[in-house]
Amino acid sequence: MAAERVHTTAHHVNVAAPAGVVYELVAGAARWPLHLPHSVHVEQLDFDGRSERLRMWATDGGQVTSWTSHRRRFPRSRRITFRRQAPDAYGARLLGTWIVEAAGARRSRLTLLHDVVVEGGGPACAARALHGADRAGRADLDALSRIAERCSRLDELTLLFEESVRVRGGAELVYDFLYRAADWPGRIPHVSRSDVTEAEPGVQVLSMDTTTADGCTHTTESVRVCFPHAGRIVHKQTLTPALLTAHTGEWSVVPDASGVTASALHSVVLREENIEAVLGPGATVADARRHVRAWLGRDSLATLELAKRHAGALVRML
Repeated sequence: MAAERVHTTAHHVNVAAPAGVVYELVAGAARWPLHLPHSVHVEQLDFDGRSERLRMWATDGGQVTSWTSHRRRFPRSRRITFRRQAPDAYGARLLGTWIVEAAGARRSRLTLLHDVVVEGGGPACAARALHGADRAGRADLDALSRIAERCSRLDELTLLFEESVRVRGGAELVYDFLYRAADWPGRIPHVSRSDVTEAEPGVQVLSMDTTTADGCTHTTESVRVCFPHAGRIVHKQTLTPALLTAHTGEWSVVPDASGVTASALHSVVLREENIEAVLGPGATVADARRHVRAWLGRDSLATLELAKRHAGALVRML
């Protein structure tokens, strides 16, 4: 049996925010897709109050990767340990610890320790695994630090809203319309271009051009993770319009005794520094909230209505 080699790295960042705020951001992994640029989606599979099992999707060098992570929370000492269930693409196993230390009433120090365990593979394999872990770790620390330091503004800059329609038709037909985003330019008027790649079943990379009601064109790129048996498609924009710092969402199709509810859920963080450039001099955060709510709500409701019409038309044909 090849000997295991453990490579340990440590990264630190000083944060102008209370330790409790920083710890809650690290503990709340389900919200990471809205806060961490490379994080796409996090599903909490199990949680007993201290130990949890998470399925995580993220971008890495232009590719979408996925893994299961086991975490244990220690809120009193503000530590969280984690380990990946299976080796990564380089054959390395990743373990680590998040540590949050108070450095005053409104300052803290965030540390990320990584243990990269490599069995065989040679120095090149270990170097690639370490480089990947270091790159992701630095990005996570920087993003969490920025979010923590603007936490007092975060509620005002964040929107969470949903649009829904009722459908008399099969849930599978509605889901199929939402899944086949490559067909949207011929079906949805505000979509002029839609390119989809699906390197593995259920994980799509979508590049799309859309036109808003005022004639502006937006080019966005998203990763979509599809759960057909649950009737869900979660998505994270990796290239956002100028007014948004982050945008995640979910399409869901839920059948019941009398029909189907099709919904579009959006979570958005505004890019405050671009508000006046996009909406004009004197525009405020409140103006941006109304604009984004109306724009995204209108587009998603139009898509849901077209999915409803599509499902109804197919049912009548059968």
